[in-house]
Amino acid sequence: MNPNQLENRLIDFAIAVIHACKFIDQSFASAHLSQQLIRSTTAVALNYGEARSAESNRDFLHKMKIALKELRESYVNLKIQKGAHTITKIELIDKLLDENNQLISIFVASIKTSSFKS
Repeated sequence: MNPNQLENRLIDFAIAVIHACKFIDQSFASAHLSQQLIRSTTAVALNYGEARSAESNRDFLHKMKIALKELRESYVNLKIQKGAHTITKIELIDKLLDENNQLISIFVASIKTSSFKS
């Protein structure tokens, strides 16, 4: 997967999360978790955009690790929302969890590969 494809995939993931968050119940917990989920998933795409124009390999790794942390946060958030039934369309959560997990794997592999170059 080339950098443009990954960036587009991250953008699509953030958009899918934004759409899924339209299907939340009206509780405080739903609003709180959904707002945080939107922040963390959009942060991944934004940090990856910064990583692509990093000034050094060290800078690239730092930004990629931040994006990975945001992906992991998003994954846990989705698991909480699935368990609490805050998003009413459960099939959306399962698709998002799968995509989130795949993106985590991609970032872990990229970070490992880039670490060997340092």
